[in-house]
Amino acid sequence: MISLGLGVPTYLSGRGYSMSMPLISGSFEYGIVDGLIDGKASIGVGGYLAYTSRKHEVVRDYGYKYSNFIVGARGAFHYAPIPVLDTYGGAMLGYDIVSSSTYGTASGIGHYTADASEIGYSVFVGVRYFFARNIAVFAEMGYGVAPIEAGISFKF
Repeated sequence: MISLGLGVPTYLSGRGYSMSMPLISGSFEYGIVDGLIDGKASIGVGGYLAYTSRKHEVVRDYGYKYSNFIVGARGAFHYAPIPVLDTYGGAMLGYDIVSSSTYGTASGIGHYTADASEIGYSVFVGVRYFFARNIAVFAEMGYGVAPIEAGISFKF
């Protein structure tokens, strides 16, 4: 399965931030165990990539621009109660590569960076609806990267 999605808003910012670019994600998943729970459940593992950016205005026309590039490994437990519906939950362990820069000018304020790359995690639940044999729309809710993410999935 390959998925492309958008997440809004992001947990990667805080109060006083404005989003420059929503979370854009891509993931892939490979089933490693099939046939669980009367043949309706499976376990999959895969990878996750995402990018987002935002800015924080400290004073008028001066502030910081931040960008996050997230790379991670995900695992999920899937249960398909009917053939066109895939419900799942899982977790991700990843690395959040943060870069920052200042913009504008302000007297008396120095130019600093606030790079803070770190290992992070995410937990999520989701659902995929297959409107065609190998194409689905998905929605996920979770904690760690984005509280809401939605997009399209392709099954190979």
